[in-house]
Amino acid sequence: VQLQASGGGLVQAGGYLTLSCAASGRTINTYAMDWFRQAPGKEREFVAGIALSGHSTYYADSVKGRFTISRDNAKNTAYLQMSSLKPEDTAVYYCAASYYGNYSGGDKRMDFWGKGTQVTVSS
Repeated sequence: VQLQASGGGLVQAGGYLTLSCAASGRTINTYAMDWFRQAPGKEREFVAGIALSGHSTYYADSVKGRFTISRDNAKNTAYLQMSSLKPEDTAVYYCAASYYGNYSGGDKRMDFWGKGTQVTVSS
């Protein structure tokens, strides 16, 4: 499956953005979908995950209550709604898919990765 993240941009602190992850090649309805991010000089970190049904989600503590992950299997797309953005949310955001479809946690193996989209939050 090929993944393409989009929707990044420059936003002021306190603002919001919605990222999309469009899949092609295969349907995503058998995969868990996750979002990760990598800030300059830092390791890539887990942000949020959603199981294939959409009923199970998991978030990193740093984004809990501000970010919402969702998916539309009919559109073969996953989303990350980000609100109350902070400068420390600045990073390249990546979407990924895992064969561990029923598990939304961030410690599973990811099998497919998309190219990232830059999110910059100004103070």
